Amino acid sequence: MTDAPRHHERDQRTSAVRHGRLPQRRAIGAIAKILVAIVAVVAVSAGSVAAYAFWDVTRSIKKGVELVALPGHTAQQSIPSVGAISGGVNLLLAGTDTRSNQGGIYDLQQEQDASTGAGNNDVTMLLHIAQDHKSAMVISFPRDLMVPIPDCPDPNGNGTISGSDLDMFNTALSRGGLACVVLTVEKLTGAQIPFAAAVDFNGVSAMSNAIGGVTVCLATPVTDEYTNPPLDLPAGENTLVGDQALSFLRSRHGVGDGSDLGRISNQQVFLSALARKVVSGGVLSNPVQLYGLAKAAVKNITPSQSLANPTTLVQIGLAMKETGLGNMVFMQYPVYSDPDNANRVVVNQDAADTLNNALVKDLPVQLTGTTGRAAETAPAPTLSPAPTTTPAPTAPSAPTSPATPAPAVTPTPGQTSVPLPADITGQTAAQQTCTKGNN
Repeated sequence: MTDAPRHHERDQRTSAVRHGRLPQRRAIGAIAKILVAIVAVVAVSAGSVAAYAFWDVTRSIKKGVELVALPGHTAQQSIPSVGAISGGVNLLLAGTDTRSNQGGIYDLQQEQDASTGAGNNDVTMLLHIAQDHKSAMVISFPRDLMVPIPDCPDPNGNGTISGSDLDMFNTALSRGGLACVVLTVEKLTGAQIPFAAAVDFNGVSAMSNAIGGVTVCLATPVTDEYTNPPLDLPAGENTLVGDQALSFLRSRHGVGDGSDLGRISNQQVFLSALARKVVSGGVLSNPVQLYGLAKAAVKNITPSQSLANPTTLVQIGLAMKETGLGNMVFMQYPVYSDPDNANRVVVNQDAADTLNNALVKDLPVQLTGTTGRAAETAPAPTLSPAPTTTPAPTAPSAPTSPATPAPAVTPTPGQTSVPLPADITGQTAAQQTCTKGNN
């Protein structure tokens, strides 16, 4: 069957809506909640050095992309003081596969031929922070998903770009910019998304460098000659820094079953390890790493105008202060193989309805499925046997409890977690998982 996407165009309409031009970028995008949390910590730190650091970081933020004029969107109020943002947050991150303006090897002709201009949103994630700030979810949307794409405002201000009854999800960015990705996800989920941002190649490398790399577990070796640089990682623990971290996150052929769905679960292995390092591994108590991570983040994202206000970034970060690792849930939007094209996937509507309902109604969720195609639960650490000695008499010991499963989301009193269908795969940030290589 052909690998080409299907197009079903509608009549073009016009509109006077104007939107900022999107940069020419590509990203892995998924670490939104962690990035804004870092900005928050830098912002509220005491002392003149921290004040200068915050000013230096926030002046790096790029001009925002307009979302207010989209149907159903309202202007965000100015925020007079630094405190957690009121209520819940929906923040979308999109990354493109463009090579434009990336420098280095991406200036080679073969790279430029692969993708230039706006590019496609090859990685798209939606962060939802609950109204009470006690739980959060990050939903990954497969790039090969076939979905309706609505009419979108032209990023150049030239009226409206006609939508499509059915097209590949990752064409939304090249069709109508960041605002079009937002509208497509809103149509898919029913949620309103007031905040959005794009992240580029260089940002991934810079952020991993800023915290000294991220250590991930590999159940089997991971090799991928198609990434840049190529991957050749042994089984066991590997600390990924710079471009190697980027290659790991972009790898498709080297992980799981070689599919985009496998790549998503591999990214969740990395992101959960990153979350644990930031929250529990000392990054939050290291001003140098905090500042470096915050600056790397804001220099390499292009936010919506609603997110360009540095105070808003701080407030979103502070909203995550009460969210524990066990209450951060990474998941893949539910899909199954497209019966018309083996290279595409379509929405698993029954499972999606359950997830969408929890998202819109702001209910905490509980995963019941697997960790995905490229991830498995990390083995329990093996303790070395103690030297053999003559045991001294001891009092009878209390019975031991059986091993407990991975931490579940803890709902607010009076609120019940929604068990998600087993078709929805993922993990919490507290779960330690290992990537399975495509061997």
